[in-house]
Amino acid sequence: MEITMRDQVEEALRTVYDPEIPVNIFDLGLVYQIEVKDEGKVLVIMTLTAPGCPVAGSIMEEVSQKVSAIPGVTDADVRLTFDPPWTKDMMSEEAKLELGFL
Repeated sequence: MEITMRDQVEEALRTVYDPEIPVNIFDLGLVYQIEVKDEGKVLVIMTLTAPGCPVAGSIMEEVSQKVSAIPGVTDADVRLTFDPPWTKDMMSEEAKLELGFL
C-alpha cells in the first residue's frame, strides 16, 4: 500500500500534542481539513479546544514545522478556525477512552 503525502501529514499531526491534554491534536479532533495541493502545497485547517488557548501560537508553529519537514512539502499553510467550535464529540474513540469519556 502506497503511503500518500496526506498519510504523512496525518502522521506528523499525530505527534503534536495539546499541552493541557495528553492526546495528539489529530485524535482530539482539532484538525478539520487536510488538503494536499499541487507542487507539494499543504493546507491544514484546525481549531483549538478553547478560543483563548494560551499556546495557540506554539501549537500552530509546531504543526507548520512538522508538516514542512515532510519530504516533498513545499509550503505548509496552517489556518485557525473556530467554526464550528470544537466539542468533545469530535475526539476519536481512542482519545475519549484515554481521557475517560467512554
